[in-house]
Parts: sequence; structure tokens; C-alpha cells
Amino acid sequence: MRRKISLKPITLLLLLVTFTSFGKEQEGHGEQKTDKKTEIKEYIQHHLQDSYDFGLYSYTTDEGEHKHIGFPLPVILWDNGLKVFSSSKFHHGETVAEVDGNFYKQHHGKIYKVDGANGEIVLDDQHHATNEKPLDFSFTKNVFMIFVVFLIMFFMFSRMAKAYKKNNGMPKGMGRLLEPIVLYIRDDIARPNIGEKHYKKYMSYLLTVFFFIWIVNLFGLTPLGVNVTNNIAVTFCLAIVTYLITTFSGKKDYWKHIFWMPGVPVPMKIILAPIELLGTIIKPFSLMIRLYANITAGHIVLMSLIGMMFIFKNWLGSPLSFLLAFVLGILELLVAALQAYIFTMLSALYFGAAVEEHDHH
Repeated sequence: MRRKISLKPITLLLLLVTFTSFGKEQEGHGEQKTDKKTEIKEYIQHHLQDSYDFGLYSYTTDEGEHKHIGFPLPVILWDNGLKVFSSSKFHHGETVAEVDGNFYKQHHGKIYKVDGANGEIVLDDQHHATNEKPLDFSFTKNVFMIFVVFLIMFFMFSRMAKAYKKNNGMPKGMGRLLEPIVLYIRDDIARPNIGEKHYKKYMSYLLTVFFFIWIVNLFGLTPLGVNVTNNIAVTFCLAIVTYLITTFSGKKDYWKHIFWMPGVPVPMKIILAPIELLGTIIKPFSLMIRLYANITAGHIVLMSLIGMMFIFKNWLGSPLSFLLAFVLGILELLVAALQAYIFTMLSALYFGAAVEEHDHH
């Protein structure tokens, strides 16, 4: 745990360097197009968004050329046929990409079709794009990080399994790090909430979802701008998997207590049935919103505090903002694990309710 906390100052320093370089891009030319508050707000929004390339860093040269350090990702569109090309054609959203005689342009993190090489996005009165939007199956930065986390988890657990096999069930290497966490999830989350009889068949999912959320949340605290659980589509997928497992695991007693609650007068059964049915949908919805909102809010507050150092520019405001950001950064390490724990715990509770066997007298 000490190692993880000690990495936080490095993360904050990297964020400071990133913000500093961003400010220098405007100051270097002597042309202040927007005020500092607007710059910081736009940078935070950019940091939270998904993108079609993996950008590590950007800077402006003395000649005014904007340089991006990173690598492109594949763009996959369906527009009267499959269109596959590199995101480098967009030049970080600054130009129109031509593919097989069709022209595409980025706008607020989405790809739209335009009329030509100089085509523009047409907006309606509500500032929504009216251009045709092809079906997008692109390999974005968040998708890339999901695969990276998958490889990390596969590496960790495969090493752990091999260590157990070689040492007659004794942990070694990676197993020593992971075994206490695995045992905690088994003995303090799965067994008490699901029951001794059924918990084993849910352990693989509970372990997967815990480590996935925890690792991607830790990546979200780095200056890479990787915010997988900040994407509501990701949290929706995690929640819908929990909902499907709960629904298809539900036994007769589970559905009986939803549609025709025993020991309750008939008129109340009729009133409570739709409420209980709605509750089965609200539970995974709360999982989705809780994870998404907590991670997003933490990122916004942390980066806002760092940005305030460049607004105050005095001996009191800047150190105070840095101290608050440092403390909040350490708390975010706790939140990263806490959100993984809460999601896993509530999933186990829902599974336990679905397979619980009641005694009716």
C-alpha cells in the first residue's frame, strides 16, 4: 500500500507538467485567445473524453507547430460497407479524413459524414450535429485500455495458477499478493451474501469485476487521460451483466417474492408486484450510476484543484491548491478500491437474493 501512495506525487507532478505545457502553448505566442479558466475547463473536458487515438502528451514548438506524442488507433465504420482506416487521418480531429471517396470529420468525440475535403459539421438550433453519422465500431482509447487490463489480469492470474501448481497449493510470487484479496472476496463477500451452497459458481465473476474496476480506476488516476469507468457505456455493460446473472439465477422463491409475496393480503400483493419488479431494474441502474458518478466527480475535482494553481499564481493560493490536490489524490486511491468493493458486494447481495431458499410454514 505504501508503494501505491508514494506514486501519487509523481502523478501530480506529471499533471502539473501537462497543465504547464498547456498554458505555455498560449503564452508562447503572446496571443491569449481565451482566459485561463476557460483553458482549464476545456482541458478537463478533453481529459475526461474518450478519443480515437492514444495521446500521451502534446506541446507547441517555437515555430507554432502543435506536436502530439502518442499513437493512432484503428477506426472502424459501417457506411454502405465496412470502412477501416487509421485515426491518424483525422490529425487529432483537425482535418477531414477521406476514405473510398467518403469524407468524415470528428465533432465532440463522434464521427460524422461531411460533403467534401472542406466540409463542415452543420448544427441545428440546439447545437446538435445534423450530418449523417455512420455506425461506429472503432477501437478507441477506452477500448484499448480494456484490452490492456484484460492482459494484465490474465498475466496475474495465470502466474498465480502456475505458482499454486508448482508449489503444491502454496502461494508464491504473484500469488502472495493476490491470495489475501481473493480470500477476502470469497470469505467476506461471496460466502456471507450468497451462501455456502451457491457461492462457488459466482466467484469467477466477482473476482473479475472487482479486479477489473480496481485496475481501471487506478489507471484513471494517471495523467494518461484513461477514464474507462468514466464512460457510462462501460458501467452500463457491467451493470447489465450483473442484472442478467441475477435474473437467470433467480429461483422459484425469488420470483414468488416479487410477483406474489407470501403472507401479504391479496390487494397489497397486486400493489407491490409492479414495485418489486421495478426494483429489479433499479438495482443494476444504481450500480451503473454510482460507479460512473463517483469516478467522474473525483477526476473533475482533482483536476480542478490542480488547475486552480495556475489561476491564483500567488504564495498562498497555489501551495494550498497543491496540498488539497495531493490529499484528494491519496483519497482517490481509496475510492478506486472502494468503488470496486461496493460494486462486487452489491452484485453478491443480488445473487444471494436470487438463489436464497425460503422456509414457508
